[in-house]
This record gives sequence, C-alpha cells and structure tokens, in this order.
Amino acid sequence: MRLTTKGRYAVTAMLDLALHQEQGPITLADISARQGVSISYLEQLFAKLRRGKLVQSVRGPGGGYRLAGGADSISVAQIVEAVNDSMDATRCLGKGDCQHGEVCLTHHLWSDLSNRLRQFLNEITLAELVSRDDIQRVRTRQDSRGCNGARQAVAELERII
Repeated sequence: MRLTTKGRYAVTAMLDLALHQEQGPITLADISARQGVSISYLEQLFAKLRRGKLVQSVRGPGGGYRLAGGADSISVAQIVEAVNDSMDATRCLGKGDCQHGEVCLTHHLWSDLSNRLRQFLNEITLAELVSRDDIQRVRTRQDSRGCNGARQAVAELERII
C-alpha cells in the first residue's frame, strides 16, 4: 500500500490553504507557485475536495478557495478519502476474495493495517499540522522564496508529513 501522488498533493494543498487562510480566499495559482503543483492538477483535486465539502470556492475578484470548516475539523484521512485515494493494504480491496474467491492467509493482517492507517490519519487535523514548528519553518521559507525552489519545498513537506 502506498499513498499516491493524488493523496499527497491534496494534503499538501489543503495544508497550504490552512496555513494561509488568514489572507482570505487563496487562489490555485498561489498554491501552485508555493508548492510546485500544476494549476490543472490542483483544479482536479479541488473539484473533488469541493464535492467532499472540505473546501468552498469564492467567485469574483479576490476569489479563490477557503476551508469549508475549521482546520481543527478536517483530518488528513478526510482529505485522502475525498480525492478517492485508497488506504487499503489488501490485494482484494477489502472484499475478502483475495485467493480464488476466498480470504487469503494474510488478509486480516493487511486489513488491520489499513484500519490502523485510517485511524492514524483520522486523528491528525490540519490545525495540528499548522501548529507544528517544522511546518511553520517550511511555510516561512516558501513565503519568502515565492515560487523559486517550490519543488524542493514540496519534497520537504512530504518528508515531514
């Protein structure tokens, strides 16, 4: 099992939004410049995040996106699930038909791992991530740099998360 790029970028973009929410609605162009993710990819992610009721779009001049709820009410698991990323470690996607229609020898082990991962990510909120000193240091560097070196910053944020 592995978290895909889609899930990683969604968490990164949502964390960026939470870190800058005091500035009002945040444009995808701003997130793109800071995080080194293409605007078209962010558009796809934010369409799913909006359908998942995690973000709200604000139209017009000064528009962009904002968190639909407080950063303390949005978990990392909600973000990953909103973009349809799987946290299932089983081969059968939890169906129990891994070995010729029957449960395989290690099905319950991988199922337990999936449940623990989901529980772990469900316990981490955006507010908790925002309050971390290491994440604040990355934010300060990204904000002072603009879009120069954004790819290295993404790699560093992913390493932290």
